[in-house]
Amino acid sequence: MDLVVDIGNSETVFGLVQDEGLEVVDHWRVKTSRDRTTDEYESLLNSMMKTRGVPLDELRKTVVGSVVPAHTPVVVKGLEGLLKQTCVIVNSESSLPITLEVEEPLTVGIDRIVNTLAAKVLYDRDVLVVDFGTATSFDCITADGVFIGGVIAQGLEAGVDWLTHRTAKLPSVELMAPKRVIGKRTEECIQSGIFYSSVDAVDGIVRRIQREWGISDLTVIVTGGYGELVRPHLNTANYFEPFLTLYGLALAGRFIMNGSVTTS
Repeated sequence: MDLVVDIGNSETVFGLVQDEGLEVVDHWRVKTSRDRTTDEYESLLNSMMKTRGVPLDELRKTVVGSVVPAHTPVVVKGLEGLLKQTCVIVNSESSLPITLEVEEPLTVGIDRIVNTLAAKVLYDRDVLVVDFGTATSFDCITADGVFIGGVIAQGLEAGVDWLTHRTAKLPSVELMAPKRVIGKRTEECIQSGIFYSSVDAVDGIVRRIQREWGISDLTVIVTGGYGELVRPHLNTANYFEPFLTLYGLALAGRFIMNGSVTTS
């Protein structure tokens, strides 16, 4: 079994992936805290593994991808201290069977890189991946694994944060899909405005990308922490893959270690 770790700006996601195939048998999320020490991460992971009844010696390798470079060494040292093995670090310089056809490939986030790898292996067609994280990213990926660029937009939480900090009387609200568009209370009005403006913006950007790319039957894959919340309200999405980034990290680890991304 492999442990894959996706260090994001808001959350760090841990996933347990079977050796055969790409089944994520368990996963958990923790807040990405720059204040946590190496010892705290070691203790945290040890506690989580014991809670799930997974012996540490069953983990064959640990694969880490991060969009928070300054925080990565702290997490990695905690993992290596507990597991007594060297982590496989996946970054923009890793040699993977994909192509970053953009002007500054070294600046592409690791989440977008491994999403490209996962999309290539799992779908084998031209796809647009919409990843709902701290930011909402749109990744254009060809059938042969070429990342040709995309869009990075503000995430859903940005609307809540902006209204909370830029207005004197509007309250902070829970980010959720409201039951109706027309709110009857101030909180409902805010929830509706934030949620549906984000949903409609995503549909609009997807349609613009589709026209510019010139692909009439473009496959749109939704992933990311808020993907499950938003997916039912989108008109342009085809599939929901909650573990796409974890799949990509597992595949990247296999390629780096074995020179293969087979899922069998």
